[in-house]
Amino acid sequence: MKKLTIGLCMAICITFASNIMAQSEFSSNLIGVGVVVSNIEKALDFYINVIGMEKVEEFDVDEEFSRLSGLSGGTPFHVEVLKLEESPQANQWKLMSFGKKAAHPRPGQIQDDTGVQYITIMVKSLEPFIERIRKHNVKMLGETPTPLGPDQHFVLIQDPDGTFVELIGPLK
Repeated sequence: MKKLTIGLCMAICITFASNIMAQSEFSSNLIGVGVVVSNIEKALDFYINVIGMEKVEEFDVDEEFSRLSGLSGGTPFHVEVLKLEESPQANQWKLMSFGKKAAHPRPGQIQDDTGVQYITIMVKSLEPFIERIRKHNVKMLGETPTPLGPDQHFVLIQDPDGTFVELIGPLK
């Protein structure tokens, strides 16, 4: 009887889990974000040496795929793929450059433009980030670090093209 009960419970749990998973239209819960930057070297330096991301992959998009897919109308490009950690569960931050500056002014505040304006990164300790920010002469915006409560602080910086980067975590 005990084996039957355990078997029945397992069958119900598997059916329930299968129904929950079947409700999603997505094959992955991750999002890869493609970011066009004006200078790939500056962007890589910022995201690797200031933020601490890891380069995990790179690839090229050729003229034909670029045209057929509608990505860039036949202009080939190179993509550098970064992650916060090399893990299948980490989102991708994909940097690419077409060798030209933005057609709009650099935002001073998040409301100055439309589209993706900022990313938020939760950290275990802000201390190493603040050290790297200062070492690389990246300006902290506002009056940051700003307390968010007894154990959390908020630091705001911008990447070389003006994307805001929020870092949230304890000071130490």
